[in-house]
Amino acid sequence: MNYDVIVTCAVTGAGDTVGKHPGVPVTPEQIADAAIEAAKAGAAVAHIHVRDPETGKGSRDPELFREVVDRVRSSDTDVVINLTAGMGGDWVPSDDNPAMPGPGTDMIGPMERLAHVKGLLPEICSLDCGTLNFGNGNEIYISTPPYLRKMAELTKEWGVKPELEVFELGHLRFAKQMIAEGLIEEPPMFQLCLGIPWGVDQSVDMMKVLKDEVPAGANWASFGISRMQMPMAAVAVAMGGNVRVGLEDNIYLDRGVLASNGQLVERVIEIIERMGARAVTPAEARKKLGLRGAV
Repeated sequence: MNYDVIVTCAVTGAGDTVGKHPGVPVTPEQIADAAIEAAKAGAAVAHIHVRDPETGKGSRDPELFREVVDRVRSSDTDVVINLTAGMGGDWVPSDDNPAMPGPGTDMIGPMERLAHVKGLLPEICSLDCGTLNFGNGNEIYISTPPYLRKMAELTKEWGVKPELEVFELGHLRFAKQMIAEGLIEEPPMFQLCLGIPWGVDQSVDMMKVLKDEVPAGANWASFGISRMQMPMAAVAVAMGGNVRVGLEDNIYLDRGVLASNGQLVERVIEIIERMGARAVTPAEARKKLGLRGAV
């Protein structure tokens, strides 16, 4: 059981949710406001993607990240900033020639994937620790061992804590290999991602399998998606972990009731408190995670 829980709010993501929920933040101002809203509701960490303001689709434009981060940092609300570094790994084979990229491909190298991280130096950035069949189409998310080692090396050099996102056991195995090679600063930080097609399923048994492979002394969190967001949060707390909620992973508060990020944070904190635990502050999260500048 974890009695001092770090709550992360993933405020927008890059998925196709904009047409399903008018409250999904799209513009830099909306995304920054969502991060601030989540923090005021009790989240210690805001996990941030950006979207193209014209189309609503996920983007990796460093200037969009800069505007969001500047807005959050200039507010009077403290929150740990966690920027995604997962964009730029999408490969869709061409129907005419599978050896060539088709529509929807966005494949770049490790330095480009981290361009916004280098420029903004958030306290945390995500590091997706392997390749994955993503959904039922031909899309593959590609994150190779050389790319990951280079990204880990760079984030260590810059003093940014990588959130080691694992979607299946092979990802966790490679994350531990990077730790063994000295590429990840202690204590490492894991995010156990459940329910993403086609990674590990979202269940108590699967979370325990992953949790049992997390190295001793590491911080870990987990999340489920859609209607399993809150049940998996409760399981994570009971197993000794931290939690993640937010509109990236689930757009509903209750059946048929669209949520805001703040409402999802409030709901999970109610669950945490009813379990006899509490949500920690950003300052406490920084100390627990070993972030730079923590006191």
